[in-house]
Amino acid sequence: MFTSYHQLNFPTIIPDVVSKYKDRIALSFVDEEPLTYEQMGGKIGAVQNFLEEMNIKPGDRVIIFSQNMPNWGVVYFALQCMGIVAVPVLPDFNSHELQNVLNHSEAKAIFISQSLEYKLADLEKEFVRFIVRMDTFEVLEGKKISMDFNENAEIHSSYLPKEDELAILLYTSGTTGNSKGVMLSQKNVIINAFQADSVQTVLKEDRFLSVLPLSHTYENTLGLILPILKGASVYYLRKPPTASVLIPAMKKVKPEIMLTVPMIIEKVYRNSILPEIQKNAVTNTLHKFKPARKLLYRLAGKKLYQTFGGRLKFFGIGGAKLDGQVEQFLRDAKFPYAVGYGLTETSPLAAGSNASMTKLQAIGPQVSQCEVKVHKPDPVTGEGEIWIKGPNVMLGYYKNEEVTKEVMAEDGWFKTGDLGVFDKKGWLTHKGRLKNLIVGSNGENIYPEEIESLINNFRFVVESIVVEKKGKLVAMVHFNREELERRVKGMKADFTSKMDEKMEGFSKKVEETMNELSAELQHYINTRVNKISRIQALIIQSEPFQKTATKKIKRYLYY
Repeated sequence: MFTSYHQLNFPTIIPDVVSKYKDRIALSFVDEEPLTYEQMGGKIGAVQNFLEEMNIKPGDRVIIFSQNMPNWGVVYFALQCMGIVAVPVLPDFNSHELQNVLNHSEAKAIFISQSLEYKLADLEKEFVRFIVRMDTFEVLEGKKISMDFNENAEIHSSYLPKEDELAILLYTSGTTGNSKGVMLSQKNVIINAFQADSVQTVLKEDRFLSVLPLSHTYENTLGLILPILKGASVYYLRKPPTASVLIPAMKKVKPEIMLTVPMIIEKVYRNSILPEIQKNAVTNTLHKFKPARKLLYRLAGKKLYQTFGGRLKFFGIGGAKLDGQVEQFLRDAKFPYAVGYGLTETSPLAAGSNASMTKLQAIGPQVSQCEVKVHKPDPVTGEGEIWIKGPNVMLGYYKNEEVTKEVMAEDGWFKTGDLGVFDKKGWLTHKGRLKNLIVGSNGENIYPEEIESLINNFRFVVESIVVEKKGKLVAMVHFNREELERRVKGMKADFTSKMDEKMEGFSKKVEETMNELSAELQHYINTRVNKISRIQALIIQSEPFQKTATKKIKRYLYY
């Protein structure tokens, strides 16, 4: 056992870490007055008192619908210490999705950040007794509307929730349609935090910069619970993590640890690193030769490392498969990245490595005290569905025994719906979603994610999905129209001056260029894939694809 705690619950752990690390910074906005562990402990107690005043009882459900902030963690730990079920909801859920969560969870209260209050406008709040503004703890709706939050108040009663009962209810936005309420226990997430620590040890001196939503279990377990267990510090952004917000924040915080999704680093590579190399004729030519390319990437990596604050030791990437070309850049750049694999249902981490032992396009071994296997592997390729078993596996889906039975084998194995393969050293590689797998006319497997990786590295492509439509393999591609427009203007200066007077002519020229690019892209793909994986039609996607919290495309919308 890698923890000395006999009870894996928050009422046992939070007082211990508050006492042990009392003067250290726990939670803070970047460049603002932080909460020390001692102050965080006091505020958790005050929120518990506040919940008692609202008559919220152990077992009741309370929604957290908020942007990341120090108070998010305070409310979360207060709920957990009282045995109240936390229902973290993703900030990008719309009113309709929030209504479904409210109805399904029968939540008694909502803690909401001021920035999201507009989404409450037309909601039916049948079970809700109180709505509280997360930023200030002001009661917005409720019978005791005049009730004030007292930051010096103390809890009246003692609570000791069981470690293996429902504690967190997570509604995944998912890529396969309707959300499901994933039931996790305190033991699930606490033990998973320790499992993650066995992959990458967290020190009390470490600073985390949080950029993913705390309502996603990836950021929740590994970016909040883990650092708090270890006495580390977590910093939050006031605004969305655009480059203009993130770069100054990284310079100020100088984080040792960050957790991201592939899309973030893929955008950095395609929008910053690659254009910088390609705009110069000499570096563009050198980029085509492997030894020179490695040198260029190493130089770019040094610059990128400084941009990230210069102290980064673990840049965790999870939530989706990392593009191979981008990963090769990270390896050549000696950037301290590492890949993890898991699902909300596994709290989330099930396999992974640290930055010192990565392998190209591989994830890593299973984490300690967790079993991962490939069920019924193909005798030739070794590929099959990934199954997971261990103390980090969920309790089931809320009010949905039928679907729970579909994914949980009788002996405790969770069927992930993901395809994977192990190498001889026990390293897992993720091949894609089982539901995304396309079976060709001759029975061979087509992995759309692999074709998409090829497409996404073609110039001017932002993102893509490959689907089967009426028996044909179709690529839906979203191009960078703004970049294309700049290129068209640059190619024809005299043409541009005339087009200022006739914008529809310019637009037509851009459309023609895009169609030419599409034909070139289809030829590019089909000369690089096997016969059964050739694209038979290419559709230009004018708008960005709709995405989940971890920036995966909601594929089911485009089938």
